[in-house]
Amino acid sequence: MTQKNNIIHSPSGVSMFVKKIGRDPLGILGLILVTGMILSAMGADWIIPYDTSAINIRERLASPSMTHFLGTDHLGRDTFSRVIMGGRIALWVALVSTAVSLILGTILGLMAGYGPRWLDNLLILLFDAIRSFPTIMFALAMVTLLGPSLNTVIIVVIATSIPAYGRVVRTQTQALKHNEFILAEQSQGAGMFRVLFVHMLPNVIGPLLIIASMDIPVVVTIEAGLSFLGLGVKPPTPSWGSILYDGYSFIRNTPWIIIAGGIPLVLTTLGFTFLGESLRDIFDPKLNKEQ
Repeated sequence: MTQKNNIIHSPSGVSMFVKKIGRDPLGILGLILVTGMILSAMGADWIIPYDTSAINIRERLASPSMTHFLGTDHLGRDTFSRVIMGGRIALWVALVSTAVSLILGTILGLMAGYGPRWLDNLLILLFDAIRSFPTIMFALAMVTLLGPSLNTVIIVVIATSIPAYGRVVRTQTQALKHNEFILAEQSQGAGMFRVLFVHMLPNVIGPLLIIASMDIPVVVTIEAGLSFLGLGVKPPTPSWGSILYDGYSFIRNTPWIIIAGGIPLVLTTLGFTFLGESLRDIFDPKLNKEQ
């Protein structure tokens, strides 16, 4: 019989989860920040008051006002609109790349942990080879080959994230494959697919979701960093990194642009980090003292 986390699969699992989150002030704060980011990204088309590409030289580098909540940049574009739309880009890159990395890393990790020794050695060698390259150097190489674009950023994040998830799944799979409930399934003639995805996967997915939630701000920062260097999203598409670059270039004229581009990065990092820490405290049996 497959072992599963009682918090998730018990009849009162959802209510228990809500109560445990509610007892952690930082968890509540993280949930509020994450929810706010997701809602603003989903409703960006209705929230922004101006076209993000509309140029108005007469109002360039304007200070915050009732007309422009966060002022304007060097081309007179509304900074508030660009920050909100940049959040949609950041969230899209983070969710897509994290989801693909999580799926591929889980599959490869299960294969490495449960498969034959030669396959394990081959996949570990592949993971180590990818992780041996510094992320920024790997990103520069990919940009040189594929050119700067949103898809290039996603490919870089996926390629550098898969080994981390794969190694976690491999370790847990190797620890579980000799457990009694796995051996019992094997003795009853269960195939590899059933053992891996019906019995192994529910026992390894919890820690992965925690890691993924804490990796999202890292992905957002990578996207912003590449866009800051001109290697990510192409202008005039708004990105928090490109907004920071504009703010850095004109910081002597106005500080509002760089403040507007930096605060969302800080809040996103804090939100997902606090939420991830709270999820870890709930789902990690070693930290959950109530079990």
